[in-house]
Amino acid sequence: MATKKVTGFKKYIKWFWGIVLGGFSTLILIFLFASWGFLGVLPTFEELENPENNLATEVISADGKTLGKYAKENRTPIKYKDLPQNIVNALVATEDERFYEHSGIDFYSTARAVLKPGSGGASTITQQLAKMLFTGRASRNIFLRLGQKVKEWVVATKLERQYTKNEILTMYLNKYDFLNQAVGIRSAARIYFGKEPKDLDVEESAMLVGMLKNSSLYNPLRRAKRVQQRRNVVLKQMNRSEFITLQEKDSLQKLDLGLDIHKEGHSDGSATYFRTHLQKVLRKWVKENPKPNGEQYNIFRDGLKIYVTIDSRMQKYAEEAIQEHMSNLQSYFFKEQKRNKTAPFYDLERADIKKILERAKKNSERYKRLKNLGKSTKYIDKVFNTKTKMSVFSWQGNKDTIMSPNDSIRYYKYFLRSGLLSIEPQSGHIKAWVGGIDNKHFKYDAVAQQKRQVGSTFKPFVYATAINQLKLSPCDEFPNIPYTIPKGKYGIPEEWTPKNSDDKYGGMLSLKDGLAGSVNTMSARLVDMVSPENVTRLAKSAGIESKIQANPSIALGAVDLSLIEMVGAYATFANKGLRVEPMILTRIEDKNGTVLQEFVPKTKEVLSEESAYVVLDLLKGVTLSGSGVRLRLPWAKPKYVTGHPYKFTNPIAGKTGTTQNQSDGWFMGIVPNLATGVWTGGEDRATHFAGITKGQGATMSLPSWALYMQKCYADKTLNISLEDFEKPENLSINIDCVDTSEKKDDEKIEVTPEEDTDF
Repeated sequence: MATKKVTGFKKYIKWFWGIVLGGFSTLILIFLFASWGFLGVLPTFEELENPENNLATEVISADGKTLGKYAKENRTPIKYKDLPQNIVNALVATEDERFYEHSGIDFYSTARAVLKPGSGGASTITQQLAKMLFTGRASRNIFLRLGQKVKEWVVATKLERQYTKNEILTMYLNKYDFLNQAVGIRSAARIYFGKEPKDLDVEESAMLVGMLKNSSLYNPLRRAKRVQQRRNVVLKQMNRSEFITLQEKDSLQKLDLGLDIHKEGHSDGSATYFRTHLQKVLRKWVKENPKPNGEQYNIFRDGLKIYVTIDSRMQKYAEEAIQEHMSNLQSYFFKEQKRNKTAPFYDLERADIKKILERAKKNSERYKRLKNLGKSTKYIDKVFNTKTKMSVFSWQGNKDTIMSPNDSIRYYKYFLRSGLLSIEPQSGHIKAWVGGIDNKHFKYDAVAQQKRQVGSTFKPFVYATAINQLKLSPCDEFPNIPYTIPKGKYGIPEEWTPKNSDDKYGGMLSLKDGLAGSVNTMSARLVDMVSPENVTRLAKSAGIESKIQANPSIALGAVDLSLIEMVGAYATFANKGLRVEPMILTRIEDKNGTVLQEFVPKTKEVLSEESAYVVLDLLKGVTLSGSGVRLRLPWAKPKYVTGHPYKFTNPIAGKTGTTQNQSDGWFMGIVPNLATGVWTGGEDRATHFAGITKGQGATMSLPSWALYMQKCYADKTLNISLEDFEKPENLSINIDCVDTSEKKDDEKIEVTPEEDTDF
């Protein structure tokens, strides 16, 4: 009997070791099969060395700030040295306490998870990274999931051999999607707290680490209470791992989330219109500058660094100035339209208004989408006439309302638009670019896309041509009488005799007073003295690229130009007659910091230094006694002149412009190291103020310029010049005139019907 018992026991021992050894052998075989690729393709050495990521292209300002990104996934990777220690501590304490002890697989935690369900996750940080990088979403099929888990183990061990622990932590945080366009820890820190990762506080780091469990479940924009509870669990884990004291844990758990949301969608953030324009420029650049292997760079995935000329501080001030003035001006426009039976249009028949609204409807995204779906005209008309819930723009913030799409089209027609562009004349660097009042609702860019009639702001090119060619002095005088250019001259079909805006004539008038008062008879005389062809030639040389008809009416601004053309051309005067082509790019780097291209400005001499200085002297007269004098008036003007009085005392060369029926209001202002232009008007020329008081350039656009410059001057780090323009040595043209002019009223009308006439 004893012999049988011993034999039976040995049998069990054999079975035990057979099962154990067989299990280990099977496990080893599974690992081998996985490593050989029998359970699916594994990453190659090259793929491990360069794991594929969708890296955001970052737009970086001249002062080193991120203006925005182009991204399929809004990810901008950072290095371990840029992580705060508190986020590393929170991550290890919560996700993988034995991270620094294992080699990719924590068998102790795995065994604990199997033997004691609910005791904690078995996946290490390295395994989670392997899953994100190479194995994808977990399968619900238990056998497929087991195969995936084995692949994760194999990839995790490879990652541990390939990378340091710090690199693995960094890759993990760079890869994770924190939702709300926050892919990777840098985007998450910027979007949820408005700061760089290295500046995160302990409780902020704890919140982000808490999201790693399930960012959809712990979304701070939707489930703040749940996210706070999860954050407190992380703080508890940090205390257990002795990264923070019990007192620190208790005090931090009492804090709210402290969110400071900074969305990074394309229509969010700073310089949105500029970034839209830049994207078009970059699309062209990638076609002309392929990678060494011949492939094109992908601006949404290749993590390029785009260094631009925009200064984030000046951009901020420009956007604030436009917002402050336009929100105020709009309130007066709304009040006026209450008395307008065809609001927001003037001078149009109902049939013409219907055409405008119909055209806007067909240009809308809703209409195009329905057309692409093959919907009938009858169906589309019904959709556009049916009231529905929508969020619409207002200067008090987006508001939820109920209106039909047709009503919303007319609603948006009420809003006046505006654009501002600021250029450093000496470098050609564009420092601020505001293309409109709100990029989400008004996509059309008033800086580069739009061309509108420029009115009297074109007159300086007429004066510049006369000074450069004929050496005229600002003191030279001509009779202030109607001036006629006969029929046939310069190809005009009828004789042309423009009227002065105030319909006043008589006496002699100097060039300086003529430009300050925007006197049309003077402009007509000068354009005839030098010929429209020569004026056009100078304007083109200064950077005007749009087509200009060389006829006398250009003397009064009967030409449609863009804001970027006008500011670039005006900057030539401030740069001593040397045009520096406006530029927005300084450098492009790849994701590794290798410089792909550096950009240098193109230059061209347009007029002599002496002539440029004399033109500036004429333009200074506009802000001393002409239509721009309200920049200096010490007393407050009506409240629609936002922010007045401005009380500028430094030399400013400027010019206002107003077109027929007040459809466009312009102001161009120059100081020695900054040229800035502002345009304001309705989307349609029939949308405008009824009268000149509110509709002139000095009311529509000058306040935005003044507010912007006040902010720039207040920021001493910008070094915007308060000095006078540098006077050329041996100036041969006399500029010291005896002032015989009467003080001009800044409410004076400076527009005539001829300024809007096409010849």
